Amino acid sequence: MIRAATPADVPVLHAMVRELADYEKAAHEVRATPEQLREALFGERPAVFAHIAETDEGEVVGFSLWFLSFSTWRGVHGIHLEDLYVRPGVRGGGYGKALLRELARTCVERGYERLEWSVLRWNAPSIAFYESLGARPQEEWEVYRLTDGALAALGSVG
Repeated sequence: MIRAATPADVPVLHAMVRELADYEKAAHEVRATPEQLREALFGERPAVFAHIAETDEGEVVGFSLWFLSFSTWRGVHGIHLEDLYVRPGVRGGGYGKALLRELARTCVERGYERLEWSVLRWNAPSIAFYESLGARPQEEWEVYRLTDGALAALGSVG
C-alpha cells in the first residue's frame, strides 16, 4: 500500500501537488514543473523524498513528500513533512495514516526524534486526523516565510 516514489511517479505526483494546492485554495501559487520535481527527487543530489499510497489494484491515491530537518536542541535529524495528500474519493480508507506511519517508522529506524509539518488553521478535518494520531500543535511558534520580492531584496548584494 505504501512504497517509495520512483521517477515514473513524477507525473501523478505533480498532478496531486496541483490537487492539494487547489484544495488549499492556492492553486495559483503552484509554479513547480514536473521537471523540477523529478530533479529534486531523483537528480544527482536528491534533497526531498516521497512515498506513494496505492490501492491493491495499483492505483495511486496519495503521497507524502518530505525532507530532513535538524534539531540543534536534540542533536539529531528529523523529518519535515512538506505535503501529505490523499485523493478525496479514498479519504478515510487508512492511506493518510499509512503514509504517516511509514514516516514515523523511518524516524524510529534512523534515530530521528521529530516528525513535523504545518497545517492550515481552517483545515479542521486534517487537524482532527492529526490529533487522533497523537500529534499536537506547537502553539508558541509561528511559521515565517520570505519569498519573491522580499527574499530578493534581503538577498541582494549591496
